[in-house]
Amino acid sequence: MSNVIIVGTQWGDEGKGKIVDLLAEHADVVVRFQGGNNAGHTMVVDGEQFISHLVPSGILQKKTCLIGNGMVVDPEVLKEEIDYLKEKGIDVGPEKLKISERAHLIMPYHKLVDNAREKMKGDGKIGTTGRGIGPCYEDKATRRGIRFVDLLDGETFGEKVRTILDEKNFYLKNYHQADTLDPEQVIDQYSEFREIFASYVENVSVFIYDSMKNGKQVLFEGAQGTHLDIDHGTYPFVTSSSTLSGNACCGSGIGPVEISGVIGIVKAYTTRVGQGPFPTELTDDIGDIIQKTGAEFGATTGRRRRCGWLDAIIVRNAVRLNSLTGLAITKLDVLDGLDDIKICTAYEYRGEILKDFPASLDVLAECKPIYETLPGWKEDISNIRTYEQLPDKARAYLMRVEELMETPVQMISVGPGRDQTITLKNPFA
Repeated sequence: MSNVIIVGTQWGDEGKGKIVDLLAEHADVVVRFQGGNNAGHTMVVDGEQFISHLVPSGILQKKTCLIGNGMVVDPEVLKEEIDYLKEKGIDVGPEKLKISERAHLIMPYHKLVDNAREKMKGDGKIGTTGRGIGPCYEDKATRRGIRFVDLLDGETFGEKVRTILDEKNFYLKNYHQADTLDPEQVIDQYSEFREIFASYVENVSVFIYDSMKNGKQVLFEGAQGTHLDIDHGTYPFVTSSSTLSGNACCGSGIGPVEISGVIGIVKAYTTRVGQGPFPTELTDDIGDIIQKTGAEFGATTGRRRRCGWLDAIIVRNAVRLNSLTGLAITKLDVLDGLDDIKICTAYEYRGEILKDFPASLDVLAECKPIYETLPGWKEDISNIRTYEQLPDKARAYLMRVEELMETPVQMISVGPGRDQTITLKNPFA
């Protein structure tokens, strides 16, 4: 029996959705353990594109999918996503999708606060998606959050909404000069969600435990990337949850000894959305080529992603923080046709060579990448299906990545389709 965690190693958008979709074939249960609808996973099946924001990517493989307690859930978005998947002929009923009773609800006031804060910050904004993720996690940490178990009890839910809206409305009106909310309207709106989701709510921790005890294999699906982690990322330009593999246990309710492997998803170059330092960012023609060839636009926001060369410093950081047992390289085909390909192997900061990721954003902003240059390949690799068929220069690039990260490459994606994947080692095997 194997239980595997999938995490992003960069700033998100590494292609986790595709890898989760592929590996879900070998799992019985797929769990999403953190984040909310600020993340989007894109999957392509038989030429058709699917985008999920809350429902785990394993739903396309008809696996049992779980929304863990570490997630924050906008019930309106979840309803829309379930309807969207049902329209595409995918079973998203209570037998296939279960929601942790301990998962927190994103409320309308969370979104109002999120957008009001960003508006007030002006040029100093963090670049949030405005989905209310941060304010919801904030209420969770200050013990003012509302969970699905509260939603199921109409009286408890109503009391909580009225109490917290006294404070939120005062804050919105007097500090942000923003719109306020009628608590009774919010209570009525969410009463409809109670009826919709009552049959979906489950003790997810117990469900996972029983599944493992019965010999079933579990795949844990992370969102965003290591360097958007609230503790270890480029703070404050991060998300509001822990994106690391360790949180798969906390965010779903199981112990760490149950985990048999952790796969880090590495885009063959680097991208990030939003604000924050980005040492290997390319603002030249090469950056534009990578951006256009890779169709680098956010699945959730549609924002243009900033693009740059692969940064071995941040991937090595992810190897250590997540205890990675293997790497999955994605979008290798995007590098087709380039004369040279660079990998950042260290930073130069005020005459000093740095080989580890600095905590200070002021330091990171001044870091200049030190590159190692490898020859590019001039071939289209999107139709290649075995490692041996890859061009020698593409294999040399992959081997150098393995050496720098001291972690084996187990999967290689050469296109968006399921079949456009080379698997060297199945972590469930």
